[in-house]
Amino acid sequence: MAVSRRSFLSALGAGSAALAIPTVSARGREAATGWREWSTPLRLLEGDIRLDSNENPYGPASSALEAIRGMFSEAPRYPGLTNDRLISAISSHISVPTDSILLGSGSGEILRMSVDAFTDRERGLVTAAPTFELPTDRATVLGVPVTAVPVDDRLRLDLDSMASASTSAGLVFLCNPNNPTATVHGGLAIRKTIERILRMSSDTIILVDEAYHEYVDDPAYETMIPLALREPRVVVARTFSKVYGLAGLRVGYAVGAPNTLERMAVNILPNNVNVLAGAAASASLETKGHARMQATRNQEARRFTLEYFTSRGFTATPSQTNFVMVDLRQEMRPFREACRGQGVLVGRPFPPLLTHVRISIGTADEMQRAVEVFGRVLS
Repeated sequence: MAVSRRSFLSALGAGSAALAIPTVSARGREAATGWREWSTPLRLLEGDIRLDSNENPYGPASSALEAIRGMFSEAPRYPGLTNDRLISAISSHISVPTDSILLGSGSGEILRMSVDAFTDRERGLVTAAPTFELPTDRATVLGVPVTAVPVDDRLRLDLDSMASASTSAGLVFLCNPNNPTATVHGGLAIRKTIERILRMSSDTIILVDEAYHEYVDDPAYETMIPLALREPRVVVARTFSKVYGLAGLRVGYAVGAPNTLERMAVNILPNNVNVLAGAAASASLETKGHARMQATRNQEARRFTLEYFTSRGFTATPSQTNFVMVDLRQEMRPFREACRGQGVLVGRPFPPLLTHVRISIGTADEMQRAVEVFGRVLS
């Protein structure tokens, strides 16, 4: 889909390709970034269809639930052994050394630790606009300067502009696939951008968020884990919240050079992944074919949802995630509220794309019922 670069920058309120976000108070941060809007739980009613948080509607693997039940007796114990087992399971699953893995309470903790470890008031954060907000929110709390580079006219990360903005940055955040725009860059483009940033600066760290890695079917896509193992200034974040259906248990991890992970771990809370979460995550990885099955289900429901909107004249990005980003050609908040009134929850606003709505992909039955609501609201 095409978006006018001029109109995009005008909506963003910036006169150049990058927007410097000033330090604001906590209350101001909530207003400026939508922090309160996405972190405050909604009051849910029985039967509501939740298409607002990019969760896996099918939930965890049965083996993960069995692992949780089997660990109840370990509740009095600290999770050292459980976490060691999880690190070993991750190591086997993605073929990396155990000392190149750092666990987090969700990948959100990995992102927070990265901002804490690699930025300060002199060496800021370079990110995209819009993208996942947690690094920006954390940097703002710490008084770290933030440069937010608008996505391009296809709603993809503007890699060239992000690299150009990174000269004096402490951390560059690349969310690929990008949340909320659902777009992806191929491995070659990401790798060339990272290599350019590494040449431009001697100490900038690049954090690649691969939360939606398992959903991608674009053959040009590549994980950056092999690069993170070779290059100590590259870190990859992964999560169990999406395809593995463990969002409520909070498990994520980073892959990188041991010395780099040690710098991040200074800011970690001890025993940050509890015994139930660790056991469930290990079982999920050991259940062969589970992630692939979940991704296939998602692709089918995603295709149905995209076809629904495009057949009615709406535009959407070619999603590589478990959500779609649709341009309603009208302010999205009334649509969101009207859908909520009929029992369907859709995503929060993502300025400056205020005519776009992010819709998470539910089960096939949920999406069938949801599009009936969308049709009534949009008619």
